[in-house]
Amino acid sequence: MDILNLPKFNILSIRENEFDFLIQVVTNSPPLTCAHCGCLTNLYKHDNREQICMDLPINGKRVGLLIKRQRYRCRDCNRTFWERLDHTIDEKRSCTKRLLFYVEKQSLKRTFVSISDDVGLNEKTVRNIFRDYINRVKETLRFETPNWLGIDEIHLIKPRCVLTNMEEQTLLDVLPNRNKETVVDCLSRLTNRERIQYVTMDMWKPYKDAVRAVLPKAIIIVDKFPVLCMANQALETIRKQLKKGLSPKARRGLMNDRFILLKRHKELTDMDRILLDLWTSHYPSLGIAYNLKESFFDLWDSDSRQKAYLKYHDWKAKLPNELHAAFGPLTKAMENWEEEIFAYFDHRVTNAYTESLNSLIRITNRLGRGYSFEALRARILFTEELAKQRKPKYQWRTDTYVPEENFPMCKMPDVTREPEETTLLGIDIFTLIEKLENGKL
Repeated sequence: MDILNLPKFNILSIRENEFDFLIQVVTNSPPLTCAHCGCLTNLYKHDNREQICMDLPINGKRVGLLIKRQRYRCRDCNRTFWERLDHTIDEKRSCTKRLLFYVEKQSLKRTFVSISDDVGLNEKTVRNIFRDYINRVKETLRFETPNWLGIDEIHLIKPRCVLTNMEEQTLLDVLPNRNKETVVDCLSRLTNRERIQYVTMDMWKPYKDAVRAVLPKAIIIVDKFPVLCMANQALETIRKQLKKGLSPKARRGLMNDRFILLKRHKELTDMDRILLDLWTSHYPSLGIAYNLKESFFDLWDSDSRQKAYLKYHDWKAKLPNELHAAFGPLTKAMENWEEEIFAYFDHRVTNAYTESLNSLIRITNRLGRGYSFEALRARILFTEELAKQRKPKYQWRTDTYVPEENFPMCKMPDVTREPEETTLLGIDIFTLIEKLENGKL
């Protein structure tokens, strides 16, 4: 019984122990011509050797092929050569081509150590197979360049830059760092990058510099959520400074103050309002800071850029001197990023999947222990079932008519056109999170 299903080999013997198979094989198709001069049928066997190549596991046991390989000499040119095995064997890795393909796919789902134990290849060999596979895929995989590009961050071992398709809510790439040079290099390699009209980003200057260098016509819009977070942080600073000077008994009176103060006024319960009124009557600066935070949030409900701009400068003028230091980072950011922040009111878009990215950060942080960045990035970007696709347009057309006796208006489809290719839009963030949470990636 041929348990290998390798038609180019004949099985000579099979040995088995608790963990492994050792199957001795020989090729069944000797060469007909000299590998050097091309001479026909003027060959004779010179000597042979045995070499082991690993194959796919069988019944949970590792499989080694003990190949009895023949060496030939040509009578015409008197040179020798070994019979070829490249129809089945990848001699660079000392394994069958089907095992190589298996390791490539498994390396996106499992650790190198577990694959090594499973198939019998050295862990370094598994790692090198993975590296070559990823380098090959990187050259062929292309996601559609979006009209609206998002630049965000994710913490994979350390902060990394993330490029997203805002309209499709997909992941385009995860960069090794968030330096200007790295972002410039990635943006420069985008195909049809002139398609990008808008770029949404956090307030990180290297991102802005990179976009200005590569996409000078794109409109930069700062996501509003980091700006609003700075207003919350200013309130937090004031709250912490206030509590530092209080006695333990007075601090207990401010129990759960942080959670209530960070709520919007319209979200407060009746009990929250009672507590807030009590605190602000005892600590007026806390009430002023809360109202400043709320009025800053209200800016984002403005229906035009001009109204928002006037409201902001009104708000800034009302800042008490004693609270300038706490709100300083916010007003400084508004000054440095004024054009990009107020661009939001012309093009109202945010990173709507921010919470999803935060969830992704938590999961990948947990899974990232023991993995390199390259391995994690490959698992995210190159797992085929995660890619979001745009189907080609409807193929059937009615511009070829075939008159028939009973159905003169019968329309036959034009099938002479080449079918359109499916467009890859990036890695669907929500599918990625679902796979990670269910342990399927």
